[in-house]
Amino acid sequence: MSTLGLIGSGNIGGTLARLGVAAGLDVVLSNSRGPQTLTALVDELGPRARAATAAEAAEAGDWVVVTVPLKNYRQVPVAPLVGKVVLDTDNYYPERDGRIPELDAEELTTSELLQRHLPDSHVVKAFNNIFFKHLAALARPVGAADRTTLPIAGDSAQAKASATRLIDLLGYHALDAGTLADSWRFQRDTPAYVVPYAKNPQGLGVSGDDPGARADSTALRAALDAAVRPTP
Repeated sequence: MSTLGLIGSGNIGGTLARLGVAAGLDVVLSNSRGPQTLTALVDELGPRARAATAAEAAEAGDWVVVTVPLKNYRQVPVAPLVGKVVLDTDNYYPERDGRIPELDAEELTTSELLQRHLPDSHVVKAFNNIFFKHLAALARPVGAADRTTLPIAGDSAQAKASATRLIDLLGYHALDAGTLADSWRFQRDTPAYVVPYAKNPQGLGVSGDDPGARADSTALRAALDAAVRPTP
């Protein structure tokens, strides 16, 4: 059975862990505070889940998701991820992450920054543009007519195909949005960021009862195409 490794087990990581277990994957979770802090989540998830260090989760995963605050990206272990597909959920929040000159100058995207840290891994941008509650609520089985679409971006066609297989298992369609350099189109403050999946975009983050809205490939492509890159 395939294994999903998680470096970071917060809102997005915990949601992906639940979706992974529901899909029949083994899941190895980690966070910066140590495996002992994940006991309650592992107990909830059942026998397919276990807690580990970040290096152990990286080593175990057939796919590895990095879902940590961007300011901590240099703490992601490098050696265990050589040759692996690494899905990056990071977004840049300067008030949390501090100023990162390459991002402020639009010289790199967040995923290019992680790829530079992981030169021998295959980074794919994914899961960064959807609110975690919507990620949990909108998953649908393979073959369901009302599946939602998530964008991905990466520099390796093979890695994007692998990421698409994972996303399919977790309950979503994937839309190829281009290279890592193109991934700005679904970073924060773009039309494809969070809003396509909200029934009530104006209340997003305020009301906890928004069940989420399906976004198909056509609607998501339109949102991606509407993105305008800010002038540095």
